[in-house]
Amino acid sequence: MASSSSQRVQKHRAALRAQGLKPVQIWVPDVNAPGFAEECERQSRLAAEADARDPTIDSFLDAAWLEIARDIEAMEK
Repeated sequence: MASSSSQRVQKHRAALRAQGLKPVQIWVPDVNAPGFAEECERQSRLAAEADARDPTIDSFLDAAWLEIARDIEAMEK
């Protein structure tokens, strides 16, 4: 049984490679790790403090959003 399962996996991977794809491995944070939530809060607080110190951030973000919206609109035409 295991061999037919592994054969199906090999066949599927071969088909994906034939399409020009390749497998990759990525590592992501463990959201269940001790201290994860606290670290998220710490980083969020730092980002909020940095935003509060920068009076141009809102206009920068607004301009970026307008540019993205224009690009999306142009792609839809």
